[in-house]
Amino acid sequence: MSGFFNELLSGGYAPHGYCLLWQPELIWTHVIADLLIATAYFSIPLALISLVRRRQDIEFGGVLWLFALFICACGSTHVMAVWNLWHGDYGAEALIKAVTAAASVPTAILLWPLIPKALAIPSPSQLQLANAELAATVRERDRALANLTGEILQRETAEAALVQAQKIEAIGLLTGGIAHDFNNLLQAISGNLDLIRRRSDAPDRVAHWAENAMKGVARGTRLTGQLLSFSRTQRLELKAIDLHQLLAGMGSLIQSSVGPKTELITFLDPQPCVALADQTQLELALLNLTINARDAMPDGGRLIVSTRIVSIERDEDLEPGDYCEIAVADNGAGMSEEVLERALEPFYTTKGLGRGTGLGLSTVFGMARQSGGTLRMTSQPGKGTTVTILLRRAGSADLPADGESEISTIGLPRAPRHGIEVMVVDDDDDVRRVMTETLRGLGYAAPAYASGASALRALRERKPELLVLDFAMPDMDGAEVARQARELQPNLDIIFISGYADSAKLDAVMDDPSALLRKPFDVADLARMIAERLTRGASHGTSIT
Repeated sequence: MSGFFNELLSGGYAPHGYCLLWQPELIWTHVIADLLIATAYFSIPLALISLVRRRQDIEFGGVLWLFALFICACGSTHVMAVWNLWHGDYGAEALIKAVTAAASVPTAILLWPLIPKALAIPSPSQLQLANAELAATVRERDRALANLTGEILQRETAEAALVQAQKIEAIGLLTGGIAHDFNNLLQAISGNLDLIRRRSDAPDRVAHWAENAMKGVARGTRLTGQLLSFSRTQRLELKAIDLHQLLAGMGSLIQSSVGPKTELITFLDPQPCVALADQTQLELALLNLTINARDAMPDGGRLIVSTRIVSIERDEDLEPGDYCEIAVADNGAGMSEEVLERALEPFYTTKGLGRGTGLGLSTVFGMARQSGGTLRMTSQPGKGTTVTILLRRAGSADLPADGESEISTIGLPRAPRHGIEVMVVDDDDDVRRVMTETLRGLGYAAPAYASGASALRALRERKPELLVLDFAMPDMDGAEVARQARELQPNLDIIFISGYADSAKLDAVMDDPSALLRKPFDVADLARMIAERLTRGASHGTSIT
């Protein structure tokens, strides 16, 4: 066998040119044709390699490399055909053809299964059709999106109109309730004043009627205080309050408010509950909650007022720290989910016209938020309601000393010396007249002006020791008057008086928060504040602004 292969590869055979009789035309025709065919065969693998490198996303598999081997072997047979025109290496040519045959058979076998996959590749016309369908789908989606956007806009417009209608309805309910309350107050005040005017010769009765009128004023003050607290822009006088002492002092008031049918129970935390709050607003808030609880129990029931200390680590409404919790719980009718969701909504009330303004819970919530705390509610129909107020905790050392906040009501402090001038500026004639008559009765010189411009002209010539200045005035408000007054007299002490709710504007012009007296105020408070500031200014050798 080895001899056969040695003889086959010896190259001792006659070249193929003998068979062609060495005719040049025939020889060179074979040479050129075979070389062109071989060149073409050899270029095909290069093209396949370029395809594989450019389309790495396509998995060609081993058939590609088998096909490349087959093509290269075919090219090699044509090169050997040219070689054997002058040489007789038919053994080498036979081996190359054997390799070609070995590569061609599996290539042909593996090629047929690839035909369905090749047919599955989209043609240009199919791709164009698919792109057209996709574009149509996109256009349809865009139209649907545009329609949806239009519907959303229409819905938002409708919702805005509904909210506006609800606001108008709520304002109507609010104004109806407040008008009813204020008409009652005005009737009480005007009736008593009319009696005083007609029977001024009866001092005892005049004093009684005046006291009744003052009670109406006090009720109006509480109502406007609720309105301003609801607006959440009025300044609260935050101070440390012992909640246990506060509840003890309000016990009889709460019991009389809820009536004898309701059992009042208190559970107080063993620890001292000292919270930061405005005492007046907190008392009103607790009174509001207990009256609401009473209304929820028309046939009587159980009212539980409790306190406890809680620590807050993570809460979306509260900063971390210790808080005092006051809970007012009843076992009355309770609220449905719909009513509970709207319970804190401004102007919302389930009571009849004239029986409520919808400011009760809103006011309590506003007070709690302004104090740095919050309000939480839980309720179930038929099982009662629990309203919880959370207030920032203060230390016991922050409580005022006994008698510190008490002010004597026996008489009013008079001017410390003769000739002290207190300038009064207020655009309301009645308010200005009351203040000037009061101050003059106490021994002060009290020039009065109805506008800031007239007061500033007077300040160029007069040298008052103190200026009592209304904040909300037409043309020139108190802030501008105060600024120009201090340019004229830098050491002029100023007391602001205002019923204006926006504390931010007041804060911008007041260096001393204590220099503010809110309307309506008692003339005794004005007299005491003036005396206190004159005394403080004298002790410091300069006026405090």
